Amino acid sequence: MAPPTTVTHHPMNIRSILDKEKFNHSNFLDWHRNLRIILKQEKKDYVLEKQTPDEPPALPKAAHDAWLKHIDDSLDVSCLMLTFMVPDLQRDLDDYTAFDMIEHLKEMFGKQARTERFDNMRALHAMKMEESGNLSTHVLKMKSYMDQLERLGSPYPQDLATDIILNSLLKSYNALIMNYNMNGW
Repeated sequence: MAPPTTVTHHPMNIRSILDKEKFNHSNFLDWHRNLRIILKQEKKDYVLEKQTPDEPPALPKAAHDAWLKHIDDSLDVSCLMLTFMVPDLQRDLDDYTAFDMIEHLKEMFGKQARTERFDNMRALHAMKMEESGNLSTHVLKMKSYMDQLERLGSPYPQDLATDIILNSLLKSYNALIMNYNMNGW
């Protein structure tokens, strides 16, 4: 009779967020953000930040155990990453450690993020409220661009975001802008 296997259940298994959409060349930023969320919950996000060290010649037991844990966690994370990729990416990255894999992907898809950030910033700064437009709709649209920029790692400080929104309003809102600037309304 085979020994019983131990399955560890987290109170909240969030790996399913990567199940929804595998990494497919066009969604690196969303996939990477979701991966980091999962690894943070599993306390394994450090393997994406630090290269797996080579085995030192002689270590005290505690240090050797920490090194082994890093090796095991890196293997777990690289397998997790590969599981949630389309097959052609799996084939290309199969022999990489988790750290090397994420660095390679950042290099490959970093330009994609830069382009997306530029397009969002350009659209945000070009926005002007339309004459027949609704103030709430206009502000929410601008806020969505700012949220996207924050997701891309380029958040606007609150006061600058407010100034950009106020600057995009129609002249008929000048009294509101003046009240806001004078009284913080």
